[in-house]
Amino acid sequence: MNTMTGEDGLAELLARAVDNSAVPGAVGLIAQGPKTEVAAVGSTSPEGGRPMARDTIFRIASLTKPITAAAAMTLVEDGRIALDDAVREWLPELAAPSVVRTPHSPVDDVVPARRPITLDDLLTFRSGYGYPADFSLPAVALFAERFQRFVLEPRLAPGPDEWMASLASIPMVNHPGEAWLYHASSDILGVLIARVAGRPLDVFLAERVFEPLGMADTGFWVPEEKRHRFGPSYGRGQDGALELHDVPDGQWSAPPAFPSGAGGLVSTVDDWAAFGRMLLDGGTAPDGRRLLSPASVALMTSDHTTAAQRDAVRLFLLGQGWGFGGAVDVNADEPAHRPGRYWWTGGSGTTAQIDPSSDSVAVLFTQVEMGSPAPPPLMTAFWELAGRL
Repeated sequence: MNTMTGEDGLAELLARAVDNSAVPGAVGLIAQGPKTEVAAVGSTSPEGGRPMARDTIFRIASLTKPITAAAAMTLVEDGRIALDDAVREWLPELAAPSVVRTPHSPVDDVVPARRPITLDDLLTFRSGYGYPADFSLPAVALFAERFQRFVLEPRLAPGPDEWMASLASIPMVNHPGEAWLYHASSDILGVLIARVAGRPLDVFLAERVFEPLGMADTGFWVPEEKRHRFGPSYGRGQDGALELHDVPDGQWSAPPAFPSGAGGLVSTVDDWAAFGRMLLDGGTAPDGRRLLSPASVALMTSDHTTAAQRDAVRLFLLGQGWGFGGAVDVNADEPAHRPGRYWWTGGSGTTAQIDPSSDSVAVLFTQVEMGSPAPPPLMTAFWELAGRL
């Protein structure tokens, strides 16, 4: 690939973050058309570790969500399921879900859901399950108590059938279609994909997404021969110091019982950029194979929320909208926001975006967990840098 020239400042931006101890290392990629700039700065641990490289493998957390959404759309195009289909045919656990009478009601004060959950509800995060801005709501607190630990420790999660049975015992926070709720819909979607396809989620993603796009380093675990490219992950303690949270030879060293469609993948910047380029190219892989139709890509990357739904979850969406599996900018109220930009972040310290207005893909991977939905300064600066193309 050609190298972008000019005062882009990608390497300088990442170097400042390392020098300021924001992260021990980072890998960034900004591609516009045939031009690509990649910078790998720092190392995989504060003590030194392996130098960051273009092929370093990262836990991408919620950057899994757009990939899961795209996989679901391949099944729609196959005619196996439709957007308005009720998912209870494949997810009988959700055949008759209950909903708390009001979001503030105790978990034993429930009513029947007004209508079935559809595939569209899962893709748009309006299934009734998930996180609103208020984590203290009784049904939300119960969901978090039951499932939140699986986000950072995926090996603790049971298999899909047991996971679904546990979910079905918790009432929904809202009726289907009523409110935007974060995270859970993508995990439910992953189970749905596997059942509709008749194959485990990891197998289906490999066949329909990873192999056609050449995403050779993307999956739900890291084989031993690649583990030297996979570093530890960190969080921050109350004093702001980095704390080791996960090691390469730990829970990612074997296939999980529950492949999380919400946050279970590992990947490299080039692999995710290949996925982003496919979306920019209307669903076509580099070799000409079509993964999705332009119409499906347009649905994925268009806003499906109402203004009231967006305002209720500014904590997550920063005032922007939601497509299928990722956010969509609907206004330019911040320098990094450009209407039509499709993007998201991963709690493990990752972010990626596609911007049709500049025909660009931008991917930033670090190993330091975000700690909150608010993007850290490095992410915001990276988005602004990519927006200056």
